[in-house]
Amino acid sequence: PHFFDNGVGSTNGNMALFSLPEDTPVGSHVYTLNGTDPEGDPISYHISFDPSARSVFSVDPTFGNITLVEELDREREDEIEAIISISDGLNLVAEKVVILVTDANDEAPRFIQEPYVVLVPEDIPAGSSIFKVHAVDRDTGSGGSVTYFLQNLHSPFAVDRHSGVLRLQPEATLDYERSRTHYIPVVAKDGGGRLHGADVVFSATTTVTVNVEDVQDMAPVFVGTPYYGYVYEDTLPGSEVLKVVAMDGDRGKPNRILYSLVNGSDGAFEINQTSGDISVRQSPAQLQREVYELHVQVTEISPVGSPAAQAIVPVTIRIVDLNNHPPTFYGESGPQNRFELSMNEHPPQGEILRGLKITVNDSDQGANAKFNLQLVGARGIFRVVPQTVLNEAQVTIIVENSAAIDFEKSKVLTFKLLAVEVNTPEKFSSTADVVIQLLDTNDNVPKFNSHYYVARIPENAPGGSSVVAVTAVDPDTGHWGEVKYSIYGTGADLFLIHPSTGLIYTQPWASLDAEATARYNFFVKAEDMEGKYSVAEVFITLSDVNDHRPQFGNSIQKKTMVLGTPVKIEAIDEDAEEPNNLVDYSITHAEPANVFDIDAHTGEIWLKNSIRSLDALHNITPGRDCIWSLEVQAKDRGSPSFSTTALLKIDITDAEVRRLRYIKRDQGLFLYPHCQIALLNLSNMNLYSRVFQGAARAS
Repeated sequence: PHFFDNGVGSTNGNMALFSLPEDTPVGSHVYTLNGTDPEGDPISYHISFDPSARSVFSVDPTFGNITLVEELDREREDEIEAIISISDGLNLVAEKVVILVTDANDEAPRFIQEPYVVLVPEDIPAGSSIFKVHAVDRDTGSGGSVTYFLQNLHSPFAVDRHSGVLRLQPEATLDYERSRTHYIPVVAKDGGGRLHGADVVFSATTTVTVNVEDVQDMAPVFVGTPYYGYVYEDTLPGSEVLKVVAMDGDRGKPNRILYSLVNGSDGAFEINQTSGDISVRQSPAQLQREVYELHVQVTEISPVGSPAAQAIVPVTIRIVDLNNHPPTFYGESGPQNRFELSMNEHPPQGEILRGLKITVNDSDQGANAKFNLQLVGARGIFRVVPQTVLNEAQVTIIVENSAAIDFEKSKVLTFKLLAVEVNTPEKFSSTADVVIQLLDTNDNVPKFNSHYYVARIPENAPGGSSVVAVTAVDPDTGHWGEVKYSIYGTGADLFLIHPSTGLIYTQPWASLDAEATARYNFFVKAEDMEGKYSVAEVFITLSDVNDHRPQFGNSIQKKTMVLGTPVKIEAIDEDAEEPNNLVDYSITHAEPANVFDIDAHTGEIWLKNSIRSLDALHNITPGRDCIWSLEVQAKDRGSPSFSTTALLKIDITDAEVRRLRYIKRDQGLFLYPHCQIALLNLSNMNLYSRVFQGAARAS
């Protein structure tokens, strides 16, 4: 027996040059072994692997179907060697084949040589390269290509997408004192590829830690300010009074610090140049002043031994005795129990009342000088810092509730500062009044007393007529509380508003007409001097005035009345509202007067019930023809009332005569409106003789 060799790309035969993607699912039918036996004996198929290798495939011995039974991984094993065989029961033919495993995008980029930590001096020039990250992707092709980018688009750093070189942005700088460490998330992304039939892209993220190296660019800084010291009556010369502490503002590589007294000592005090300890050189009895204001200078010494940056701080030393004293509040000019401040309303939350220069001091020592601070009557509007004091402290009052500091509610806020000793039997205390004069700000908008205003004026109101007055109030004071009014919107062009009083009136040239426009709707704005405003809506309705007469279509009208059917006359009154546009009808003149009746509301005219035929009509008015003239009046219901008359000519006929009048002219007969009969075609005399007779009877 032998295998068929079907060449490259075939899925059956002897597996020659057969390749398989690494993402092929386990259990897939991937190939079919195919061969023949020249004698036609039944054949079977087999596949085997080196004992040290995995058995990646299995085969159906009868049909030769090869199934994948182990997962493939090109990055671990890109070729699989197998021995395939075909047997007819007596003879066995075996061949060694190599199956190629092709790549799928199943690997994510992986950063190497992590972790990434780099030290960069804070004065590195903008745009400088800092570090290079490197990630590899074991896939081939686009799936193995790697590009880099930063997760944080607003970082002071940038990365080259191809090389992975990390740089400082062109206009960025580093500052050790502001931020000593930067954590930069860098993403590596492959070029994408196919996996299990879908397009996929893999990425990996690493963090580059940039430690900023300090350089000498900051002055020294004092710690624990302000400095207060005390010399008691039993203090011995050479005793330490207090200690000042300073450090190099450059915390990474600080310089050595030296202290010195600049002035204010008068020879009574000295300072240790390396420790910052201030000592008294004389006995308390020899000290000439109660308070000494010293100025201490600190100087940095560079690594080469030369002076560098300097700073100066004041130090206050008080000379006190051992007597017990209550806590005492001090202002800028000495003890003080009332502090006043002017400030704008609604300061920001957390604002410090910087205009209050308050110091509290207990001249005792040790536990006798410990006391608490609290506010009395502040109603949660302010809080005091610190709350516990030893010896002396600067008092800070902070805004807690900005909304409650409202000039419109209270122009003056008053409360007390209370200092109470903590650990003494006497519990000495003292108070100080704090008075805050609030200054108005433009924190309110003008507010109308209504969201809308409704007015009604007659349409014949002359130009300049008052319509309605609007009112808005701004509780702010001064020019902030001044309100200016204006109007705008469709319909506002016929009106004016007084900018100060809010009175709305018609334009001097305005001519109002309820029949043309009955309603106007526009907006009124109240605005303060800084442009804060509110808006209300104005609705104006024109009251109709009876300024139109009822009008007939023609002053002389002609109607044809068929016995038993009324005719109708109509007049139109162009006034806009009832009752001005309601019309009543009446017959003002008719001879005789007892022939016609009229409906006063509809204008329908009919013969009186006693007249049922033309004969009855002629019996009442012998000698008259069939045309009647009536004078009809249309009168509106307004006050004053207007009326109009029209002459109505009524041609009265009955149904038979009306039918004869419309016989076609080409038949030779025409009946004139005035009940006259004319013979137009004498050749048809016999044909129309009966018609004439009937018409004569009807007339």
